[in-house]
Amino acid sequence: MKKIIFALSLLLLPVSVCMAQKSNDHVIFHAWCWSFNTIRENIADIAAAGFDYVQTSPAQHCVTEVSRDKGGGPQLFGKGKWYYQYQPTDWKIGNYQMGTREDLIALCKEADKYGVKIIVDVLPNHTSVNDCQVEPDLDAAVGGHENLYHKAGFTPINDYNDRLQCTTGEMGGLPDVNTENPDFQHYYMLYVNDLINCGVRGFRYDTAKHIGLPSDPCDPASPENDFWLVATGKKAVKGLNLALPHDSLFIYGEVLQDRNVKEVEYADMLGGVTASSLGWCLRHALEGNEWKTDEMQTYCHPASPDKLVTWVESHDTYCNGHESAGITSDLIRMGWIYLTARKYGTPLFYSRPDGSGPGNVWGNNLVGKKGNDDFKHPEVTAVNRFRKVMAKTDQSETVYYSENGKVAEVARGQKGAAIINISDAEQTLSLPTTLPNGRYYDALYHNKFVVKKGIITGTLKPHTSYIIYKSK
Repeated sequence: MKKIIFALSLLLLPVSVCMAQKSNDHVIFHAWCWSFNTIRENIADIAAAGFDYVQTSPAQHCVTEVSRDKGGGPQLFGKGKWYYQYQPTDWKIGNYQMGTREDLIALCKEADKYGVKIIVDVLPNHTSVNDCQVEPDLDAAVGGHENLYHKAGFTPINDYNDRLQCTTGEMGGLPDVNTENPDFQHYYMLYVNDLINCGVRGFRYDTAKHIGLPSDPCDPASPENDFWLVATGKKAVKGLNLALPHDSLFIYGEVLQDRNVKEVEYADMLGGVTASSLGWCLRHALEGNEWKTDEMQTYCHPASPDKLVTWVESHDTYCNGHESAGITSDLIRMGWIYLTARKYGTPLFYSRPDGSGPGNVWGNNLVGKKGNDDFKHPEVTAVNRFRKVMAKTDQSETVYYSENGKVAEVARGQKGAAIINISDAEQTLSLPTTLPNGRYYDALYHNKFVVKKGIITGTLKPHTSYIIYKSK
């Protein structure tokens, strides 16, 4: 079996696509279920680790109790639930898990001192499962409770590939909001603009593919699907527009890939979407299966790769069914090095609960508290810096894989390379590279590598990554 090699460069892509693509040096830290105050207290460490953005959990009013769980306890799962944040009762800032509006302002001010921007997870698509928990101000704003939902808003989706069902039906018991109602749009944009006024500079749109695009079929009560035009500042609603220009904010949508999902249209409309299939392909390799090189060459996505948010795992893959929770933190880190060393996409690092691990998903099981320290592991910090250095001179990428699938190399032109060993055994490296001939020592461990006639050789420790720079 020959060594597997692929390259992604301007010469290999259609000119029309390449002209629109741009590399970036940004990385996102998902401070999942950390309160605003907890993030603020740790912002210096987050910035020192090389993260440019911090994504928070949802900030709006949310469910505080459900049947058999009275009082909204402090646990991620148990007496309290992390997903209560994803059951809005009103679109106003502040909830018992994240903190107050004043806490958010203090966070944004502190983050700004370190050059870090705050992204808030927003979810206009649905309300709480029990719609009776919706607050009176929200009902009044839309002209009555009956105007809050789509006609099929309480009808479960049977076919997620049917666009009308997908964008107007009930998902997972969550009633579907009529996002095309101008009264709702106005009320929601007041919330978004308030977040911006607090200092927020980006948004992650939860369940974005469940909100219709202009080309999608319309709900019987809606003359047009214009929510995204309003949310991205392309259109005003009742005289209200997005408080800042769209291109000054980092906005992306959770558009999980599937058949008949308009991935490119969402990417073009919002400016960014999630590359969920890439995360699956990467975890597939980390778990000891083959590297799906053809798919990963194009980031497993039909949209331009500069419009993708990439991850090894997300809070959904970790929490819902725990499909990624069984992967060790060491392997997750190897996946992070791979994603972040690459040229395109904006990588997002998910913060697992403190004390968690395979067999102990929830760790200390406290909402609002700091997650584990993996985000500031020296290898994570090193690759975050590597990404910025390579982006400054817009270095191309070429990715190589060993015959046994245990080693991957992301070579960035003649300026640097990242090498990862995803196995739990020492590996002997011998791969092609774009680095010039010479002797190299990686930036973190000072491990020796030799490049001769386009082949890089060395010895790799188990579950370890190496960041290499060409000396000046």
